[in-house]
Amino acid sequence: MTTQAAATDVLLRNNVHVLGNPAGRPLVFAHGFGCSQEIWRAVVPYFVRDYRVVLFDHVGAGGSDTSAYDRGKYDSLDGYARDLLEILAVLDLTDVVFVGHSVSAMIGVVASVDDPSRFGQLVLVGPSPRYVDQGAYRGGFTQTDIDGLLDSLDANYLGWSAAMAPVIAGNADRPEVGAELTGLFCATDPMIARHFARVTFLSDNRRDLARVTVPTVVLQCSDDVIAPAVVGDYVHDQIAGSTLVTLTSTGHTPSLSDPDELAAVIRANIA
Repeated sequence: MTTQAAATDVLLRNNVHVLGNPAGRPLVFAHGFGCSQEIWRAVVPYFVRDYRVVLFDHVGAGGSDTSAYDRGKYDSLDGYARDLLEILAVLDLTDVVFVGHSVSAMIGVVASVDDPSRFGQLVLVGPSPRYVDQGAYRGGFTQTDIDGLLDSLDANYLGWSAAMAPVIAGNADRPEVGAELTGLFCATDPMIARHFARVTFLSDNRRDLARVTVPTVVLQCSDDVIAPAVVGDYVHDQIAGSTLVTLTSTGHTPSLSDPDELAAVIRANIA
């Protein structure tokens, strides 16, 4: 495969889209579990004038090439981090402002530890390095909670999505937020989603936090059932020199529930 063909393969694999100001600083948005780059659609317009905006889908999500899914490669977050670094390399991006939501926050952490030269700043939205409580560490879930969640997801992914997406999104008084997240979940390949869920909810990236050398902002959502405040505090404490900002928007998906606030906070904290 030629170099050009290999580059094209990377961009097609992850359904990469580049928009905005070609001369602007690169701003890369990465979506969380069960979602796609569509989750950023109301946030991106705030940045296209000044930044070179990059959107992509993890393999198995959105418009990605699902034939590229390799269960062995994606059996940990390392495989997704390698994809991210390949995208940055193909586009020849440095000084990247990386905005990662949920599990993609940790994917960005792993990628930045592997190759910090590509990154200028990490913006971690609702991050969690480990979802399961362990000893003094509180991730928000017991092992029994996670086992039950995964068993339910395995038994009926679409039913699980319809029941859980509104809970994850929060904002019970605004059912349209949960409905939009449900639509994203239901558009994800169920087989891949089930595997990605196990990788996500059973991961433990706590040790990676202390290895981060890139300036980092932690954005903590209010009343977040997936990544509660104690987790945001932990991430902030473990990443030296990081900044912690608590959003007023509630739930785990501020790009859906309050994209105006999320965009404003991201802009205000870009170094």
